[in-house]
Amino acid sequence: MLHNRLLTLLSDFGLSDVYVGVMKGVIAQINPTLTAIDLTHEISPQNIAAARFCLMNAYSYFPDGTVHIAVVDPGVGSKRRGVAIKFAGGFLVGPDNGLFSGVLSESPPVAAVELTNSEYWRTPTPSTTFHGRDIFAAVGAHLASGVPLEQLGRAINPETLVQLPILECTQTDESLVGYIQYVDRFGNLITNIPGNLVEGKTWSVEAAGFTILSNKTYSDSPAGSFVALVGSHGWVEIAVNNGNAKLVLHKDLGDSVQILLHS
Repeated sequence: MLHNRLLTLLSDFGLSDVYVGVMKGVIAQINPTLTAIDLTHEISPQNIAAARFCLMNAYSYFPDGTVHIAVVDPGVGSKRRGVAIKFAGGFLVGPDNGLFSGVLSESPPVAAVELTNSEYWRTPTPSTTFHGRDIFAAVGAHLASGVPLEQLGRAINPETLVQLPILECTQTDESLVGYIQYVDRFGNLITNIPGNLVEGKTWSVEAAGFTILSNKTYSDSPAGSFVALVGSHGWVEIAVNNGNAKLVLHKDLGDSVQILLHS
């Protein structure tokens, strides 16, 4: 009996080539009634940290039981594991390289398997450069169609799943220090400082020699001016109204950011 769980797809494949379409073709060959929703395929190449952030900020908007296939896989063809993971909100399928660690930091894994059962692959002799097609898309489709997790491979201890090393923000009575965990296509700098830490407070950001006052919306500052706010994702964000904060501040992933809390 087909379950027809929803599928999502996330990758760094872009849309100029046929890779994404081919993965959808594999899914359709297994179960043409499945619905696959694209989260994004514009993750910058090999950027596992960006994939981690995007998936972490997307999964909660989908129904319980959704199968999330994510493929940002610089280690494809190496000894890195392919995994399927069950968590409270659904399932994760892809390489075990840390890209799932954001989701799992919010919703811990219930069970996990290494994808060793080639019966559920597209082919028992997969390409060494395209596991997204030959393993992950196929496994995800079978999982979404009702194949039990434990049939997909060898059970592994969820504690052995790769964690992407992510620095924590630090807090004192007068300041918060964090780092940039994602840069979106507008050049907005999204930090790892949770918005609830500045809620109800007067605060500003110190970055690249600038003091940036907090506001509620982008348009609270004149065009071309800096603005600091809590974005829709719930994290403190630095932006330039009608501009690109990354280019103006020369800041990027991993760079530090300080918030001053004013009495």
